[in-house]
Amino acid sequence: MGRDRPGVSSDRRGHLEDTDDDGSLEDEELSLPPDFEWLEELSEGDDVDGDLAVAADSVEKRTYAETARMFKLRRNLDQLDCFHRQKEHDVQKAREKLRICRENIESLLEQRENLEREIEQQKAANNSVAVFRMRAQHKLLCKQLHTEEELEGHVNTELKQQELELSELEVELGKFSPLRQEVQREEKLFQVRKAQKAATRLQQERKVSQNRQLMMKHLRDKQLTMLKEEETERQKNIDEAQRSRKITAKFLKQTIKWMQQQQAEKERQNREVMEKRTQAVKSLKSNIAATQESLQIQQSRAKANAQKKEQQQKQLRESLQAQGINSFRHMYQQKQQEEMKQKQEEFEESQKSKKLEIVAKLLQEEQLLKSRRSQALLPKPSATDRFLSLQKAREKLLFYLDPIPPTPSEERTIVRLREFTDSSSASASSDLEDLQEMEDTLQQEVDQQSLADSLAEPEFSGLWDQNCKMPLGEKTTLMQTDAKQKEANVVTEKPNTTAKKVHLKEKKGPAFISKPDVILFKDYEVGKTYKKKVVLTNISYTVNHCKLLRVCSQIKDFITVNFEPPGSLSTGMSCELQVIFQPMINEDLEGQIQFASAVGPFSVPVRCTTKKCNVKVDSLYIDFGSHVVGQTISRTITLTNKGALATLFSLDTSTCLSPETSHVQMPSRLSANTCPETSSPNTTSNNHTSSATMEAEEIQPKQQSEELSEASQTEQLVSEASVTSPEDKPQDCLSTDTQIDQTPSDCSDIQLGNVRDGEIGPFESIKLEIIFTPTIPGESKLDFCIKFSDTRCKPIPIQVKGVAVSIPVWVVQPNIDLKICMFDRLYQDTVTIQSRASTALKLTFKVCPEMRKHIEILPKSGFIQAQSSFNAQLKFIPRHSLSNDAKELFDSDTGVLEVPMTVQVAGQVQPVHFTVHAVITSSDLQFDQTKVDFGFCSIHESVRSTVRLTNLSMLPQEFGFMNVPEFVEVQPNDGFGTLLPQETLEIDLIFSAKVTKEYQFQLTCKSGINRDFLLSCRAVGVCPPLKLSHSVVQFGATAVGDCSTALLYLSHHKTDRNQSKQPAAPAVKDPAVSVVPRWFSFAPPEDADISICPSAGHLLPGERCVVQVTFRPRLRDQDIKEEAMRRLQRAKLLQEAELKRNIQAKQEAIRVESSKGKRTSASSKDNKKPDDPNTDKLPESPDAADIQPGSEQYEEAKAFLLSSFSQCYREYTVPCIVSDGDLTKEDKHLQPAWSHFNTVYLKLRCPAVQPPLMVISNNRQNVMDFHQVAVGNKVIKELTVQNISKEYLKLRSSALDIQGHFSLVNALRSIRPGGTHTLLLAFSPTQGKKYCDKLQLHSQIMTLEVTLCGEGIEPAVTSSHSGGLLDFGWVLEKESTSQVVTLQNSSLVAVGFSVLLASVSPSKLQGGVDKVAVLLDRYTDSQPTVGTQNYNGQSVFSVVPADGSIAPGQSQNITVTFLPDHPSAYYSDKLTIELTNKTTLCAMDLKGAASSHNTYLLGGDPLTVPIESLLITSHPPLTVESEEMEGPSIPLLLTLRASYSAGVLTPAVRELQVGCIRSAQTSKKNGEFSWDNVASLQQLGFSVEPTKGSVEAGTRHTITITWVPHQGYKPHEVVQMCVPLTVKGDEMHVYKVTLMALVSMTAG
Repeated sequence: MGRDRPGVSSDRRGHLEDTDDDGSLEDEELSLPPDFEWLEELSEGDDVDGDLAVAADSVEKRTYAETARMFKLRRNLDQLDCFHRQKEHDVQKAREKLRICRENIESLLEQRENLEREIEQQKAANNSVAVFRMRAQHKLLCKQLHTEEELEGHVNTELKQQELELSELEVELGKFSPLRQEVQREEKLFQVRKAQKAATRLQQERKVSQNRQLMMKHLRDKQLTMLKEEETERQKNIDEAQRSRKITAKFLKQTIKWMQQQQAEKERQNREVMEKRTQAVKSLKSNIAATQESLQIQQSRAKANAQKKEQQQKQLRESLQAQGINSFRHMYQQKQQEEMKQKQEEFEESQKSKKLEIVAKLLQEEQLLKSRRSQALLPKPSATDRFLSLQKAREKLLFYLDPIPPTPSEERTIVRLREFTDSSSASASSDLEDLQEMEDTLQQEVDQQSLADSLAEPEFSGLWDQNCKMPLGEKTTLMQTDAKQKEANVVTEKPNTTAKKVHLKEKKGPAFISKPDVILFKDYEVGKTYKKKVVLTNISYTVNHCKLLRVCSQIKDFITVNFEPPGSLSTGMSCELQVIFQPMINEDLEGQIQFASAVGPFSVPVRCTTKKCNVKVDSLYIDFGSHVVGQTISRTITLTNKGALATLFSLDTSTCLSPETSHVQMPSRLSANTCPETSSPNTTSNNHTSSATMEAEEIQPKQQSEELSEASQTEQLVSEASVTSPEDKPQDCLSTDTQIDQTPSDCSDIQLGNVRDGEIGPFESIKLEIIFTPTIPGESKLDFCIKFSDTRCKPIPIQVKGVAVSIPVWVVQPNIDLKICMFDRLYQDTVTIQSRASTALKLTFKVCPEMRKHIEILPKSGFIQAQSSFNAQLKFIPRHSLSNDAKELFDSDTGVLEVPMTVQVAGQVQPVHFTVHAVITSSDLQFDQTKVDFGFCSIHESVRSTVRLTNLSMLPQEFGFMNVPEFVEVQPNDGFGTLLPQETLEIDLIFSAKVTKEYQFQLTCKSGINRDFLLSCRAVGVCPPLKLSHSVVQFGATAVGDCSTALLYLSHHKTDRNQSKQPAAPAVKDPAVSVVPRWFSFAPPEDADISICPSAGHLLPGERCVVQVTFRPRLRDQDIKEEAMRRLQRAKLLQEAELKRNIQAKQEAIRVESSKGKRTSASSKDNKKPDDPNTDKLPESPDAADIQPGSEQYEEAKAFLLSSFSQCYREYTVPCIVSDGDLTKEDKHLQPAWSHFNTVYLKLRCPAVQPPLMVISNNRQNVMDFHQVAVGNKVIKELTVQNISKEYLKLRSSALDIQGHFSLVNALRSIRPGGTHTLLLAFSPTQGKKYCDKLQLHSQIMTLEVTLCGEGIEPAVTSSHSGGLLDFGWVLEKESTSQVVTLQNSSLVAVGFSVLLASVSPSKLQGGVDKVAVLLDRYTDSQPTVGTQNYNGQSVFSVVPADGSIAPGQSQNITVTFLPDHPSAYYSDKLTIELTNKTTLCAMDLKGAASSHNTYLLGGDPLTVPIESLLITSHPPLTVESEEMEGPSIPLLLTLRASYSAGVLTPAVRELQVGCIRSAQTSKKNGEFSWDNVASLQQLGFSVEPTKGSVEAGTRHTITITWVPHQGYKPHEVVQMCVPLTVKGDEMHVYKVTLMALVSMTAG
């Protein structure tokens, strides 16, 4: 970095020499630090700027370069000052850091000196420990001091470096001081030049404003001239209209007569409608009466059914109770099933109704489409055209009969007409009723307003069809605009015009004039600041003064005026003021700055205008003239933007139609009889109207232009309606003043150039090109408009016109269709050329290069005579290379070929074109496989293989198999037939081997055009080693659901020729070889009704085995699902038919009640209501995959198929695959090698008939599932069978397992045809496992097998209380408390339970024997199971509920209540919960205590027995805790035993608990206790904690008593002390507590 610095300094110095002439910086060279490398870039940039300044030629460029250099130098100098400030900050920071470091060093030196003195003192004191510690501190201080000194040196070095860099930077700043002064001078000059430039611009803007005012004046003059011309033209039109009005008077009488006839016809129709409505009301009354009678009958029938149903339920309930079944549960389950079934039926009905609604909707839409097609084919005018023609004719008649401006209501009517015109263009065909309603409404409004002035409505369009009101409206609009401008000027100048008389002279106008007259801020931008200087000059005849009053409210937020009052000004003197404009909104502003003078106030107008775009074109009408078809002509128009705002433009040819061209665009097929009177006047006035529009475009208001456009569109629709309507043709053709000579063609011949959109900048011009390429003779027109992105710019309409002249030679058939052609086949056609020229012309046929290999025209050239025709021959041979030769003309996917051909005519610019069309197709026949392999075929059997032959052509083709070998047969029709286009036919090839050898041959298929298609075939004839006893098995007629069995033998030959080893050369190998064992395997078809046992096995040579074949016919799932779909479809069709009848009935009723006018529209709207998808929507049919086995639809379809099953016959061919040999002993774990050529085939013929017996219950399934049953329970279910045959059936059943758990409860009997029989089946499991058994019902014809299954479930019930003690605590007598035990059933079945109490159990010992036993037994702490009971004989413990059942996954709460009737501490009982299988879930000991007061005391040694007396006395027995004992105190013994072991004495600790019962009966809620004579206890070593306290209600307080032997205690001495304990509650009790303490030497 140091080496780079001199270069940087040198470059900078060279730059400064160029910019400063004194050269004061050439003396010394200094290197800059790395932070100033940016100066190098500055030097390079300044050199470039200097070179540009020297090389500049003009003063403006040099001034610009100097200005840019000034700003760049100012920026660089500011950066240099910033660096200087940064360096100064760094130096100050380094100095502060150095100061702190030196202070730290001084502090450390002072600490070290102090520490050395202390070390000397400790050495003198011989304190070695302190010396060592202080030496360590001294060492640490020395280390820190060394670190600080190093840091001081580093900081000092850094400070010097920073000071050096600061000095260098200050030197550099000194070098740049001349440059800084120069920059300051240039900045001052720049500000001066800027002010001069602003003044110059102000002068230029004033000149531009003056020029614009002159232009506006010239434009006004031009407009006045144009208005005069329009007034003359308007007067001519009015005269012509008056003449036409006289002609119209002749037809008024006929029109009035026609209107009277129409009114009479309407009245007649109204009378008919009223008669129909009267009849409908009468029929409605009769229907209501009939409906009421039917409702009464239905209500009585419903009551009878309800009573019958109640009786049936009562009988069923009684029968269930007699059988021991819970009737309520059974009825509830049955009710739930019925509700679910009803909901399902309702859902199905709703689905069916929705399906019918959908079908009805589709049918209605189809009918609507058919009606629309039929209406479209009818050649009648559209509703829109008729309505527009009617309304337009009405407006014209009213205008010419009374030429006054339309009233507001009529204007609203016209607006509604235009809105309806726009909307009806898209929906006129579908809203015919709305159209009639609106037409009647408009007719009523117009008739009410104009009936008094007009006579009738004409039925034709007269010569007054052209709109003559538009020029008058334009003139009126212009006059109103000028009047408004004049009024505005008068209002603006009114406060400024004053009249003063000074020295007998009168001065009119303001006393001061401003220069400029109007302060104009033009084309301003928001966010910028604009300043203007205004000079006020005294033009009065006396000395005057000027004072600023205010700025008007419109501009006061944006205008600031800097004005110093100049004092008195003589005549001709002036003063200056500065106006500052700071725009904040983008809008045009106008206002005034008001001043006061001696002669009166005056003001200076201020106008602020935004940037706008003013776009114009040089021509609005382009006429190409007449040109021959084939030429290309172009014209250009210039689009100019005279405003200061750029805008985007686009050319739109779809939405802009000018009024002049809308009447000229007639249909191309207009005949000579068609009346053109509507378009003729407009055609004659095209040029005049277009010129007027061109001049008035700039001043015409936007609303007027929109009205002109809408009126022109309306007139165009009316004119088209008048041409197409067959009813208006005779009347329109009455006027034949003008006639159209040429029919205008489509505007596709006129196209726009490449520039169709873009951006036009301010004061720019763009050329737009329009190209005319005529292709069809006739007149072509194109109307387009230029649209702009700026909404303030109105679209500019452009009209283009051109005439094409036809060519003399043409092709009679321009499109030659060769239809469908095949490859490599010749097709020919004739090309006819017609000429209308008067001379002979030479013709040359040209074929495109890519089609010359396929198409040829003969002759290639020739001469066509005048007014004659010329025929040429077209030959077409499509080659296979067509797709490569003509990729653009031929579509290889569809085969469509379209070839454009050209006929060049000598002397004619435009060639004659015609097109050859053809569809090219192939003639191939394709097999789905190129080679057929029949495989290994037995010499005793035939093998069939199926191939598919497809016709790839679009034409039908004949085929036939020729030269077929004798061992092959081709079917059907022996291999001959016809294939339709794209048709595929299956052909069976049957091969029958004659000998054991290999066959290879080809079959030839020949098409009708003699094309050969070969098919290669291969087969091997073999002889299998195994043989079946019967190759064909014929089963007897077997009922569906039954089975038939056949037995046959499979034997192994003793000799094995093994032809499969060498099938091609059997003579080479010895025919008699060693015989080996064989493995075999049968492969029956999938989803077949047969089964083979054994399906595989092993045979030794000469051995045979029995093969059992079983045929079990059944219905296929696909057939059942199809039948279910048919039944659903049938139900859907019935719903559709019902819905269709309902809709027809509604439509018929609506048609009867309908009437014309508003009633007609209302009925039409009501008639549309059935089309609502919400009401006519039918449910969709489910898919076959959605119908699952076991569902209701599935089982119903299955039952229907079984009942309607007649007979079915099927044949199966089952292959038996045989192995090549046996397995060796070493390879027994491997699979044998199978050979296809050893296969033996078995043919089975299986007839199936209808079953006579069918299950109709259990959802028609042959499986009776008892589901899960709790062990120990018994469930009985019913199975109902029906005889669907025509004979009596005698039933017998198979024996069930004797030790099983299924049983048949009732007996079997015979069933008559159509009868039923119900079997009762029971299931009682004894273990938790699954059970399955089969029950066979035998009849004369079939055996019906029913599968019985069920599962035994062990009950899994848990209790929230695991057992043991359930303590209820203390309660007041005759109060209760409860606890809840929750049982949770986690099994899958319901489980019953019962709750037993020992006190009420039958096994309870009577007479208090258990209590006597306790008394006689040795006294212990145990308590009997059943303790104290209530005196009233009721159990003190009660349980709710005592028994019940718990549902699967549910829980049951059992509430145990404790209710004592007298005080006792020994209430107890035992509660046992048992399940239905007699297993005990849990056993709990219940315990509780009762007191007569709210306080009690627990603890101490027992003084009484735990049972009460056998005799019931009036007073309860004496207990320790009883508060009812006689005497002033209650005794209590408390024994404390301290242990002494291994010289350690353990104190004795006992506890007492004082409790308080929570109850609402007692007045005092809390309890208190206190000890007396505590000091004496402490002398003997007893300590009580606490000595007193309080007990909250519902809680217990523990008292801890500790004994420690006191001094002087003798061993084996018993210390005894009696202390009173007072317990206060609702009553006070004193307990006499005896404390007895001793030391136990044996205690652990």
